[in-house]
Amino acid sequence: MPAWRDVWILYRREVLSALREGTIVVNSILVPVFLYPFLLWAMFTGIMFVQGQTEGLASRVAVAAWPEGHADLAREFDARDRIELVRPAPDGAEAESRIRRDDLDACVEFLPPETGALAGNFRVRVTFDESSDRSSVARTRVTEAIDRYREAWLKREAAALALNPAEWEGFAIEMRNVASSRDMGRFILGLMLPLFFVVMVAVGCFYPAVDATAGERERGTWETLMSAAPSRTSIVTAKYLYVATFGCLAGTLNLTAVTLTMRPVLAPMLARAGERIEFSVPLAALPIMVLSALLLAGFVAAGMMMFASFARTFREGQSMITPFYLLILLPVMFLQVPGIRFSLALAAVPVVNVTMMVREAVTGVFHWPQIGVTVAVSLAVIVACIYAATFILRFEDVMIGSYSGGLAGFVRERVLGRGQGAGPAAGSHA
Repeated sequence: MPAWRDVWILYRREVLSALREGTIVVNSILVPVFLYPFLLWAMFTGIMFVQGQTEGLASRVAVAAWPEGHADLAREFDARDRIELVRPAPDGAEAESRIRRDDLDACVEFLPPETGALAGNFRVRVTFDESSDRSSVARTRVTEAIDRYREAWLKREAAALALNPAEWEGFAIEMRNVASSRDMGRFILGLMLPLFFVVMVAVGCFYPAVDATAGERERGTWETLMSAAPSRTSIVTAKYLYVATFGCLAGTLNLTAVTLTMRPVLAPMLARAGERIEFSVPLAALPIMVLSALLLAGFVAAGMMMFASFARTFREGQSMITPFYLLILLPVMFLQVPGIRFSLALAAVPVVNVTMMVREAVTGVFHWPQIGVTVAVSLAVIVACIYAATFILRFEDVMIGSYSGGLAGFVRERVLGRGQGAGPAAGSHA
C-alpha cells in the first residue's frame, strides 16, 4: 500500500512542476478551454460566409422554351433578382456541356404533361450539376419560382372550375414539432459534447503521461526520484493522480467552455434560419458530468502511463501513446448512429459507457441502473490498469529506461514467458 503522505508530497511536486511547464499548461488547460469554441466559431463563420457569397451571386439559367398559355411564368422568373436568364438558350447537349464547364448554372425545359393531366399543365426538367454549389443553388431558386407560380395557377384553375381547395389539393401534410427550443438545444449538445469530451480528456492526459515517465528519463531525474525514500508504489500512484487530474480538468473545462459558447456562436446562423434554440444543461447533470470526467480520466491516465512507461524520450513517448489515443476515440464515432440507446450491454463497454452517460445527462435523461454499471465497470478497469502500470514499473530495466521493447513485447516476454527476454536475466523485479 502506498504511504499517502508521500503520495501527497509527490503529487504536489508533479502538479507544480507541470504548471511551470508551458507545453503542459497549453495542451492540458488552454487548449480544452479555447480550441473547440474557436473551431466552432471558425466553422460556422466559414459556413455563413460561403453561404453569403453563394446566395449573393445571380444564378445563370437558360430556358429552352416557355410553355404555352403561361406568360406569367416568364415574368415570375424576371421578377427574381437572383435569377439571370441566359439568352439565347443553348440546346440540350450544349447546355449540359456549359453546365459542366461552369459557364451555366442550370437549364430548364418545359415538357408536355402526362396523358389525362389538367389542360394547360406541364412538366419541368431541370438540368444542373449537384457537385457545384452555384448549380445546386440555381436548381433551388428555379424550383421555388416554378412551385410558387404553379400553386397560384392551380388556385386560379380550381376557382374557374368552382372547386374549393379541399377538393383539388387531395390531402395536406401538417408538421408539428413537440420538442421545445430547450429540448432541441440539449439534443444538439448531446450529439456534440461526448466527442469533444473524450478528445479533450485524452489530450489533457497525453502530455502529462509522457512527461511523468519519458520526460523524467529525458531530463535525467528518474534515478534521483527512485533513490528517494518513498516506495515505487507511492511514486507511481502520485504520477497517476497527477495525470488523471489534468485529464479530468481538461474534460471539465472543455464541457463548460463548449456549453457556454454554443449559443453565441450559433445564434447568428439560427436567427437567419428563423430558429430559436436554447442551449442549457440541467443542473442535475452537472454531478454526472464531473463523475464522467473523473472516470474517463482515470482510465485514460492509467492506459497512457502503461504505454509511456517504455519510452526513453518525450518524442518516443508520444509515438507509443498515439495508438492508444486513437483507440479510445474509435468507439465514440459509433455514438452518432441514430436510435442508439444506453443499454446495460453498452454500460459494460469502457469509454462508450462514460460518453453515453454524458450524452444522456446533457439531455436530462438518467438511467440509474446503466449509470451504476458504468461506474462499477469503469472503477474495475481503472484498478486493473493501475495494477498493470505498477507491475510494469517494478522491473528495474523498465524503470530506468534500458528495456528495449514496448508493451506488447513486455507482455510476451515477462507475462507469457516467451522470447529472449523471458527469465530472470530479463531484468530484476523489485
